Formats: sequence, C-alpha cells, structure tokens
Amino acid sequence: MHQAASLQFERVVDEFACWLAVPEEERSPAPAWWWGPAIAVLDVRQPMPGTWSHTLGLEDGSTFAEGARLLLALFEDQTSVSWPEDFPRKAKSKDDETRELHPLPSDDSAFQP
Repeated sequence: MHQAASLQFERVVDEFACWLAVPEEERSPAPAWWWGPAIAVLDVRQPMPGTWSHTLGLEDGSTFAEGARLLLALFEDQTSVSWPEDFPRKAKSKDDETRELHPLPSDDSAFQP
C-alpha cells in the first residue's frame, strides 16, 4: 500500500474518534472528505494497526478494506454533508441564518492572453 494512502486513512481514523466522541444528537453528518481516503484503501486486504481497528470498533486483524467499508457505510442514508466548521459537532445557528459562500481569488496568470 502506498504510504500516502496509509497516512490519509490514519488521519480519517483519528477524526472518526473525535467525531464519535460527540453525542449522536449533536454530531455533524459524516464529512465528505472521508470518502477519498476510504476509497483509496477499499481493496487493501492488509491488516490495519490494532489501535485503528479498535478506534473504528472493529476486531484485531481487521483489514483496511473493512475499515473503508465501515466509513463508507456512514454515507448510505445521509442526505447532506457537514460544512468544515461544523465538524465534528453541528454548529449552533439560527434557523433564519444563511451561509454565504465567498468567492475564492482566482489565479488567471496561467492563462496568458
């Protein structure tokens, strides 16, 4: 397995632990940025480190593929994803409050006339 895939999956496992520590009614939806690292290891049959397995609630010797399937299953019935500032806990906002998407500065220097 590529080292970058392992590092990204480790980050997701750590974030999963923080997310799981939040009471369910206050927890944000699973974040979309978990998809990529989970899909990257979906076919990896190599066992995960034991601490990662325990963090994900899996048995010792569980594979990266099993961990990825667990994470992807979180999205099956989910109808929205969390905003980055709402992770791991839902942000407290008023019902009439809207979120503004601010334009990002563009770099048109790559497109010389």
